[in-house]
Amino acid sequence: MTMPSLRVRILIVLCVVLVLSQRWWAPLGNTLFNLVSLSSRWRHASVESWISKDRDGFDVTFASYPVNQTTAGPSYQDAVPPILHHIHLGPNAPRAEWLGARDECIKYHHNWTALIWDDAAAEKLVNEEFPHLSDMWHNYRYPVERVDALRYMVLQTHGGVVLDFDLACKRSLGPLRRFDFVAPAAHPTGFSIGFMMASKGNEFVKNLVDNLAPYNHVWFYLPYVAVMFSTGCHYASTIFTLQEDRASLRILGGITGSPRLHMLNGFVDTPLFRHLGSSSWHNFDAALINWIGHLRRGAILVCLSF
Repeated sequence: MTMPSLRVRILIVLCVVLVLSQRWWAPLGNTLFNLVSLSSRWRHASVESWISKDRDGFDVTFASYPVNQTTAGPSYQDAVPPILHHIHLGPNAPRAEWLGARDECIKYHHNWTALIWDDAAAEKLVNEEFPHLSDMWHNYRYPVERVDALRYMVLQTHGGVVLDFDLACKRSLGPLRRFDFVAPAAHPTGFSIGFMMASKGNEFVKNLVDNLAPYNHVWFYLPYVAVMFSTGCHYASTIFTLQEDRASLRILGGITGSPRLHMLNGFVDTPLFRHLGSSSWHNFDAALINWIGHLRRGAILVCLSF
């Protein structure tokens, strides 16, 4: 009987190794596929979630609402608690312009609770409410990952509105309180996590927290991609597309002739905010995530880090 060639034997060994190790690599491969195929799934997954006049009876230009309207209005219940959350971790004090932006938001929400989550408050929340995630949270490679993860933890625990420090409010967010979850559309795909509103204990936000561990990888050894895929906008938008029930989730988009009305990219003025555009942590690899966001059929990328 002829013995298999060396090449055949190596191929057999590789196949056996792959089969025996699939318990390890199959879930990771599925996670990566979910991430890189976001653009091909986003339009279908979000089509019923865009806030509109026809579907929700809501004016996304906000011209129909008083600038100081802090509630959903007399015809609606307030699903989102009246709490403003700002997060600032690290030894340095917030910049003066950031504190000024926060003051602008407090001015339009004078009867709301306004919280700043610093290191001490964040440590207490994570250790008491999410002890199973404490080690991971403390050991994130990039500080912004801790900030992003904390956004979801804060919203799940308390509900309310999470805002980046570089967003200066131009009016109250009260009219949006009728919705269980709201976030603004991002370009080119998904939604931004710099501004999110959610009811306390929101199921989608809980899923964002629950999936932090499975998606926690230093993807591609690139800081921006690692953050976006593990905790950032791309991660959150991916989890959005995987929800079986998105009926209560809303995306704040534009109108005909102004599709980017509420997008918070760079130095912009939207109906709700003046964005100072302070995202200084972005690195050169932001181009890669932008490229992935423009893909229409997704891609399988194999450069992983653990």
